[in-house]
Amino acid sequence: MIRMKKLTDYGIVLLTHLARQRTGPIHSARDLADASHLPAPTVNKLLKMLSQARLLTSQRGVNGGYTLAKDPAQISVAEVINALEGPIGMTECSSVAGLCSLEPTCPNRSGWRNISDAIRDTLQKLSLQDIAQPRAAGAALREHLTASRSKDLVAP
Repeated sequence: MIRMKKLTDYGIVLLTHLARQRTGPIHSARDLADASHLPAPTVNKLLKMLSQARLLTSQRGVNGGYTLAKDPAQISVAEVINALEGPIGMTECSSVAGLCSLEPTCPNRSGWRNISDAIRDTLQKLSLQDIAQPRAAGAALREHLTASRSKDLVAP
């Protein structure tokens, strides 16, 4: 089974909450924990990681808190996954070269790299805005997949 870590899923939950509340006030860690029903330590860890990745901006002080660093349409799902998990790849060698001793002779390396590239490309095209509006995410994904298939069917 291929899946992202639970922490990454929780990070996307926090970010989509912020995307839906875009015009609202700055959100404290406590408010975000309450709204997302996630434990406060988990929320604090995620907020720190997402701030370090420059996906969130933080403001200190009594009225401090967190906001998205960019418009939700400008933050890709791939950026979030990269920030919380590292490079996206189906196998070690398809995301970072040199991690596998079989890499120089592996007959499957280019196949896995093609699959990883397709997944990475799809996640790059999906934004937080798409995820915050599920119908839009489905339409955006269908549009991307249809365009990719059409492009692949056209002879060079």
